[in-house]
Amino acid sequence: MDKILVEDVLRLGPAERLWLVEVIYESFDQPDTGIDEVWYDEAERRLAAIESGRARCVPAEKVIGERP
Repeated sequence: MDKILVEDVLRLGPAERLWLVEVIYESFDQPDTGIDEVWYDEAERRLAAIESGRARCVPAEKVIGERP
């Protein structure tokens, strides 16, 4: 990391540093529409399998109780 950049940031006031932290944090929180589309397609595939009878539902209590 650039030492001058760090020194410049540390010279900012508390409110300015907090604002900068928020901007940096928010830059990590970007939705990945590609992943969302994959999960949507998977959910649709699973729902179709259940509705057609190719798959069956198992209650969560039973699945959790079957841990090895």
